[in-house]
Amino acid sequence: MAYDATLAPFVEFGFMRRALVACMALGLGSGPVGVLLMLRRMSLVGDAMSHAVLPGAAVGFLIAGLSLPAMGLGGLVVGLAVALLSGLVSRTTAVREDASFASFYLTSLAAGVLIVSLKGSSVDLLHVLFGTILAIDQNALYLIAGISSLTLVLLALIYRPLVMECFDPGFLRAVGGRGHLYHVLFLLLVVLNLVAGFQSLGTLMAVGLMMLPAVAARFWAVSLPGMMFSAMLVAFLAGIIGLNISFHTGVASGPTIVLSASGIYLLSFLFGRLGIVRQRLSRPHLAG
Repeated sequence: MAYDATLAPFVEFGFMRRALVACMALGLGSGPVGVLLMLRRMSLVGDAMSHAVLPGAAVGFLIAGLSLPAMGLGGLVVGLAVALLSGLVSRTTAVREDASFASFYLTSLAAGVLIVSLKGSSVDLLHVLFGTILAIDQNALYLIAGISSLTLVLLALIYRPLVMECFDPGFLRAVGGRGHLYHVLFLLLVVLNLVAGFQSLGTLMAVGLMMLPAVAARFWAVSLPGMMFSAMLVAFLAGIIGLNISFHTGVASGPTIVLSASGIYLLSFLFGRLGIVRQRLSRPHLAG
């Protein structure tokens, strides 16, 4: 019974194996990026960016239909443009960066839905918004794996200045570091991983597998490498649990994976190393 409930779907069906590999690859890249977003207090910016790729993906859909390369390239271009424009607005006007991202995010979401509705049906719109992880093909896997590999390599190359820019940007500027460059490179990684995520989870929930594992990891680890590794593990576990539940109950896979990550977050909040139950049990008693 345990085998049938857990391993059998992945052993017997190729589409389940491809979906599981996609979730693992997404977790490898999105987990560390989500941790850095959380520590930089940019979690909601990540949500805004996930919607910002929608018009580019919609333009790619309008030109080439449900073509992975066209939608991915369009999402990347528009996502980067929104990130750079939002940063430009926040640095040259009195508008804060979060408000700037919110303005572009709402505009992008409305424009993307309108563009898809011009050519596609409601089914096509659902595919773009919520993804089709069980329909992941080999080309999509190559794209997701390539983005995850690039993310890990680039993070390794700029890890020290990126962490310094995250915790103490003033010191980085004082020693002559190019903080703006690392900020732009980090936004590039965010957009790339959201482009990888929308292929499987859709533009509305691509950020779910980026932020929920990162926040859950905060209850298990203290060091930055530990949080990144924990976020990867939570993303893997959410993918396995979500795909199994989806297979056995017949519900949509993308939302189930994100809800599984939410469940792990709740358990981490309660029973994690830094969770509320552990803190209350370890609270010292006052001596009389």
